[in-house]
Amino acid sequence: MALTDGTYRLGPSNARLLIKTGRTGLGRRAGHDLTIEAVRWSGKAVLAVGDPDNASVNVTVETGSLQVREGTGGLKALTDADRAEIERTLAKRDLLHTTDHPTITFRSTRVAGTPQSFEITGDLTIKGRTHPITVYGQGNGDRLLRGWATVTQSTWGIKPYTAFLGALRLADEVRMEFEVTRLEPADAPG
Repeated sequence: MALTDGTYRLGPSNARLLIKTGRTGLGRRAGHDLTIEAVRWSGKAVLAVGDPDNASVNVTVETGSLQVREGTGGLKALTDADRAEIERTLAKRDLLHTTDHPTITFRSTRVAGTPQSFEITGDLTIKGRTHPITVYGQGNGDRLLRGWATVTQSTWGIKPYTAFLGALRLADEVRMEFEVTRLEPADAPG
């Protein structure tokens, strides 16, 4: 199935949005590299295969919907209690401050490339701060698209998590990844 021009709905029913963190500092062996998934989000993609200038992507993520899916590394396995504590920590003022900032948004300003290899430049808004970002992606022609972007948390006013008096720190840069498993036309019943 080749990608075709049109307007498509994006969300958890046909795609995944992940955040992958890394560790730094002297105590990095004690912590975990995390995979966090947004479970409530929506988006719209306008595909213009032969004319990427007319393509666009818009996504809105509920900040309170981030769930820890995996924790690798560390001195001990990540428990359910650890996951719950991490999710509570994400909501705090230093990190996402979900009470005052319930959403993260991305609005494309430029799409370039082909369905097999593309770049989407746009404005990412986190905690009320908007900065440009480039998303790199690729497709295999079977309506499967995947991609990634690197986000420096401090640029958006997020203080990377620390523990053990700063000996364990989350790296300031996190990797955001997406994977679209199928495209749903925007005019199809939801």
